[in-house]
Amino acid sequence: MKVYNGDGIILGRLAAAVAKDALLGEEVRIVNAEKVIISGKKEIVFAHEKQRFNRMGHPLKSERHTRTPNRLVRRSVRGMLPWKFTRGKEAYKRVRCYHGIPSEFKGENLIILTKESSKKLPTLRYVTVGSVCRNIGGKSI
Repeated sequence: MKVYNGDGIILGRLAAAVAKDALLGEEVRIVNAEKVIISGKKEIVFAHEKQRFNRMGHPLKSERHTRTPNRLVRRSVRGMLPWKFTRGKEAYKRVRCYHGIPSEFKGENLIILTKESSKKLPTLRYVTVGSVCRNIGGKSI
């Protein structure tokens, strides 16, 4: 089982690494999902997520958008998987995301992706997934 620490890691790069491990058959866990970052100006990221959240079709058949950080990160991982095939769906079942660090992972070695951290961004314009979820109406835990 691989346990990734999402503190200060860029969302897309974390999702790509996790999806690759899940496709290879590993059980993957992501802790500190609320501290994963999305690069870009705060106003633009908030406007994009708000627009995506408000976009609706038929209420009973339209896509459901989540407001919790751990589900948003997990959904981003799903975007990196071949969802229309069985192996993609089975890989998605092996991925779990957690808010904070649960007690079962306190003593374990957490994988920190140093190449994908916020320190590698050319600018300091980024926002955390937790603040994005709070902006679209999610409850802060």
